[in-house]
Amino acid sequence: MKFSTPLVLARLIRRYKRFLADCRLEDGTEVTAHCANPGSMMGLAEPNSKIWLEPNDDPKKKLKYGWRLVDHENGHFTGVDTSVPNRALKLALQERRVAPLAAYSDVRAEVKYGDNSRADFLLTEDGLPDAWVEVKSVTLCRQDGLAEFPDSVTARGAKHMAELAEMARQGHRAILLFLVQRTDCDLVMPAHDIDPKYSAALKAAMDAGVEVIALGTTITPEGVEVAAEIPFTFEGGRGGPA
Repeated sequence: MKFSTPLVLARLIRRYKRFLADCRLEDGTEVTAHCANPGSMMGLAEPNSKIWLEPNDDPKKKLKYGWRLVDHENGHFTGVDTSVPNRALKLALQERRVAPLAAYSDVRAEVKYGDNSRADFLLTEDGLPDAWVEVKSVTLCRQDGLAEFPDSVTARGAKHMAELAEMARQGHRAILLFLVQRTDCDLVMPAHDIDPKYSAALKAAMDAGVEVIALGTTITPEGVEVAAEIPFTFEGGRGGPA
């Protein structure tokens, strides 16, 4: 998935009200950017962080910049826009580049299911069980190489786990897909201490037959692409049981 407009460099001044970020462009101009991320963004919103913004000239948008990336200045990037995973994944699913789901040819987004919810994707193929897919953007990293989800309490996420579990009990494939929007992580696990209720809901869903898939990403200022599958562990962290 390529960004629509070439990104521009900036330094973060502050992030506030969750969806706003004051930034300083390279020429010293200060702008306010939209931050499309409702989470805590733990470790990603430190003042003076090097970031990348996407400009826009859409008259319908109040803010003329969107915050897309954190540049860790060591060759690695984190994508902070939570709308990106679904856009990047839709293309990867349609092109059958997600190996565990490559048998499915029909990809539909935002399909109603459960208790007034919408699955991120419904995949169908003649002769195969329907596959209901929930996608989570993972950006938290507190140990080298280890990505964790969530970065804040998510009652909505726990609700999704219960709904996926019900789809599995009905005989469908039910899949939780973690897309790691970091290039410096090669293992994924739940952040048990941040939201124990989510962890419990995830464990119950897995016991009911929900599959967990974790995918990495390739991130540059040009775009975000879905990369290879990476390991998921429910507990244990680095070197723990898978």
